[in-house]
Amino acid sequence: MKRLMKSPRIKNIMAIIMLVGVLFSVGMAQRSVASWADDRYADLQNFSKVLNLIQQYYVDEVDTKKLIYGAIKGMLNELDPHTNFMPPEMFKEFENETSGEFGGLGIEISVENGILTIISPIEDTPAWKAGIKPGDKVVAIDGHSTKGMSLVEASQYLRGKRGSKVVLKVVRNNQDNPIDIPIIRGSVKIHSVKYTDMDDGYAYVRITSFIENTAQDLNKALAKHEAKYKKTAGLLIDLRKNPGGLLDQAVKVSDMFLKDGIIVSTIGRDRKSKEVTYATKKGKRTDFPIVVLVDQYSASASEIVSGALQDNKRALIVGERTFGKGSVQSVVKLQDGSGLKLTVARYYTPSGVSIQSEGIKPDIEIDEMDPKVFASAIIKTKATREKDIQGHLKSEREKKEEAKNKQRSNDAVAWWKDYGSKQQDVSPKEKLFKTDYQVYQAFNYLKAWKTLRSIAQ
Repeated sequence: MKRLMKSPRIKNIMAIIMLVGVLFSVGMAQRSVASWADDRYADLQNFSKVLNLIQQYYVDEVDTKKLIYGAIKGMLNELDPHTNFMPPEMFKEFENETSGEFGGLGIEISVENGILTIISPIEDTPAWKAGIKPGDKVVAIDGHSTKGMSLVEASQYLRGKRGSKVVLKVVRNNQDNPIDIPIIRGSVKIHSVKYTDMDDGYAYVRITSFIENTAQDLNKALAKHEAKYKKTAGLLIDLRKNPGGLLDQAVKVSDMFLKDGIIVSTIGRDRKSKEVTYATKKGKRTDFPIVVLVDQYSASASEIVSGALQDNKRALIVGERTFGKGSVQSVVKLQDGSGLKLTVARYYTPSGVSIQSEGIKPDIEIDEMDPKVFASAIIKTKATREKDIQGHLKSEREKKEEAKNKQRSNDAVAWWKDYGSKQQDVSPKEKLFKTDYQVYQAFNYLKAWKTLRSIAQ
């Protein structure tokens, strides 16, 4: 078969055709960009026109900055609940919060299904002492309905002068009527790391939030423990009701216990661009067992630590499935001192699973148990039913539930006999066990590490 050779004339014609094609493509692209710009300009013209009409003809004098701030808030309301605009005074308070000391109530709030909801009160803060509980639905603040409120608007009502009072009307699970909870605003100084010596080389640390000095304080607590015992036998990290905080602190805490591997990755709008954070190989505490205790209110940074230690087979995660706040916010300080907190990406665990809405599933589930409720359940006499008669024919559901709950029941009874029913003064370790069944059970798993290590791996 002969190959056809192209003449110079044919080559020139083809070059012209290609050039026309390129110019046409460029022209179409320019037209598309121009069309987009025209649409955007038209929208901005509408906004400018409305603003001008309000300034000229509205029945009362208006504050232009207030209108513009309101417009920004309205725009952000079309996005997710964690994207917020903060006026200068609010942004200043936000900066103080991450440094560990600020005025206010000490609560982490979110909007769930359009309802203002408490994720968690921070320990030892005014909200904590007033009896605010995770999961409380806030329906009014000082008589102002929270229906349709954004997080920023709610924060404006919640904040105030130190020593002043605010009343939250909350709807609580298992209660028929809303309750009013008065709280005195105060200076909130967060101690994010609380250490308890569990004897025999074991340590318990509760991390209440991730602020600027969390990793440093955790390192100090563990150094104190190591100075006493020379070697740590095991560590129980309690992240329950921890609403999260600073990403860099979650990374530093995770890095303490890892030799290598991924800690967390983030993916933004460009799905092909992934930012991956790795362990730095500086972890000095990689040779003892770790159990991490979480619950449904462990969020954000807490979930990053839990996911990193779980996926790298470094720790056993116990408790309840976590909150599922897996989005990344960047904070931008604007020229007038205001700030924008903008959701820019999603968090992914080392195994590539998105935390958002899913949370971290524990390796072993441990239900929360109230000692008083448990005691009343033991004492309470129940009416006899068919299933209570000895020798009755068991349903298939009963058989499955019986096998599942037998060990849980035995563990709960043992805990109550050993600690829950004691009234006398006890050591810090026994005090924890007496008041907290989940800690008691998690500690048992920590001591049984050799047996349970296969679960973590």
